[in-house]
Amino acid sequence: MERVYNFSAGPSMMPEAVLAKAASEMLNYENSGMSVMEMSHRSPVYEKIITDAEALLRKVMEIPDNYKILFLQGGASTQFAAVPLNLMVNGKADYVLSGQFSTKAYQEALKYGDACAVASSKDINFSAVPAVTKADFRADADYVHICLNNTIYGTKFPYIPDTGDVPLVADLSSCILSEPVDVSKFGVIYAGAQKNMAPAGLTVVIIREDLLGKARKETPTMLDYKVMADNASMYNTPPCYCIYMAKLVYEWILELGGLQAMKARNEKKAALLYGYLDGQNYYTAPVAKDSRSMMNVTFVTGDADLDKKFCSEAAKAGLVNLKGHRSVGGMRASIYNAMPYEGVEKLVAFMEEFARNNPKK
Repeated sequence: MERVYNFSAGPSMMPEAVLAKAASEMLNYENSGMSVMEMSHRSPVYEKIITDAEALLRKVMEIPDNYKILFLQGGASTQFAAVPLNLMVNGKADYVLSGQFSTKAYQEALKYGDACAVASSKDINFSAVPAVTKADFRADADYVHICLNNTIYGTKFPYIPDTGDVPLVADLSSCILSEPVDVSKFGVIYAGAQKNMAPAGLTVVIIREDLLGKARKETPTMLDYKVMADNASMYNTPPCYCIYMAKLVYEWILELGGLQAMKARNEKKAALLYGYLDGQNYYTAPVAKDSRSMMNVTFVTGDADLDKKFCSEAAKAGLVNLKGHRSVGGMRASIYNAMPYEGVEKLVAFMEEFARNNPKK
């Protein structure tokens, strides 16, 4: 069977060049006589893998020297608790609710202190990102939390909120490595790797050094950022193979020209799909234009039966995992870094054909 175009929101498709490289090294990594899946994380050969992975990510994202990179487990959802446990030292934090995951993070933080939802777009089904200014945040908050890109609803912050002296914490799970980002504007960046970086199982945390060492005494050791930083992400056995795969992805991005080149690729794909959506009246894109995600594109026909038929027939045509989340319905095309332009071209052609063959009642 030929490979399909996988529009899954995560775990998502991986670059074919990366998969081919991993396959070639599966049984014998660099003459070690074993797979990365089998080797000890304390062995010199694996220590070089994780050290190289960190150095490559620092280069790809231009991460300043005063930030630590942590390779962790538990998914981004575990960070919903880890963030307040490590940073809510005075018991206050502000949250901007722009979708399901920022809302879950806020609800988790309520367990640990005075978490305040300073803005929310729930009343419009998160179809736009709330507009906030520095005046909306409490000056004595320990941090401000946002989810930069909202996978389910297909929105993205078109700006980085100004939080003044209050550290900004951001979930970048579904947009990390898609374009350059000024890391220095954030106190903490965290991301599940299964969308743009690696298979599911790895979570990356990028944290400014002055925010380390403030964990509450009840913080589990495995969630203490300083413990993980002091042990170079190897306090326990890390997600070894996922880190290796991430390393290959970082190499792939650099070979293509870095994040500026990645941004150009992603903008071209998004422009094709949004351009088609804006030029017809069969499908509707429910997201405000100034909040559109470059990674997750949502659209609906307005007829649940037609939406179901669309996803079924698309899968038969080799376009899989297009069903939208139940919160939005319809369809969602996740066009992460690994999705080639040809995949979006094929999707648009299918959308045109489906509209012709399935007139609305």
